[in-house]
Amino acid sequence: MTGFDSVILGIIEGITEFLPISSTGHLIVASNFLGIDQSQVNKAYEVIIQFAAILAVVLNYPSKFTFKHINLWIKIFIAFLPIAAVGFLFSDQIKALFSLHIVATMFIVGGVVFLIVEKFYDESKHITADVEKVTYKQSLYIGLAQIFALIPGTSRAGSSIIGAMLVGLNRKASAEFSFLLAFPVMCATTGYDLLKHHNDLLVGANFSNLIIGFITSFIVAYIAIKLFLKFLENFTFVSFGIYRIVFGILLLTLTN
Repeated sequence: MTGFDSVILGIIEGITEFLPISSTGHLIVASNFLGIDQSQVNKAYEVIIQFAAILAVVLNYPSKFTFKHINLWIKIFIAFLPIAAVGFLFSDQIKALFSLHIVATMFIVGGVVFLIVEKFYDESKHITADVEKVTYKQSLYIGLAQIFALIPGTSRAGSSIIGAMLVGLNRKASAEFSFLLAFPVMCATTGYDLLKHHNDLLVGANFSNLIIGFITSFIVAYIAIKLFLKFLENFTFVSFGIYRIVFGILLLTLTN
């Protein structure tokens, strides 16, 4: 992996981590296009730049990361538990699902789901407009929806946002809850992968590339969060649904 590859992957991760279009799916596609093999070192690198993007949440919402908001974090932890349990119990089966064909298919499926949800979505009936007002029951349902993100190409952000919209959150609150929920998910994922692959990183990693990718991902993700929330003030998720379908069809065409 070159420095150029690190910048490209960092940009892609920063843009896609919080948008409902699957950062993992885009990283898989980009790595294939750039000719980067899916070695243990490169997989660990991808996890590290994903963690960099998650740190951008802390910078965007510093006031949320205090003991004043302990009740909110209990709800986020409740939402985190389902994906943590299923991911731990079925990690080998989940890893076996990684392929461009499955990624492409789930891009299309996710896009169709977004279009259907938006078709019947009436924001005036979705009264939860503040993440602090999310109930424990809503948190659990959002967490159950997030389990679908374990299928490559589904999108962690996309599944949690859809789950939040279906249980009564408006679009902005759905996105913000998804941002905050990403923090424990990616902390756990990063910690597990670093523990599992730390020897590979120490022996085979190019640390200058890691630093380049980390910084790039962090900066781009910070900007992407702000722009995404501005976008949701005036638009729906329909464009993301269409993008997912078009991208998935293009990917299926190129891989056949």
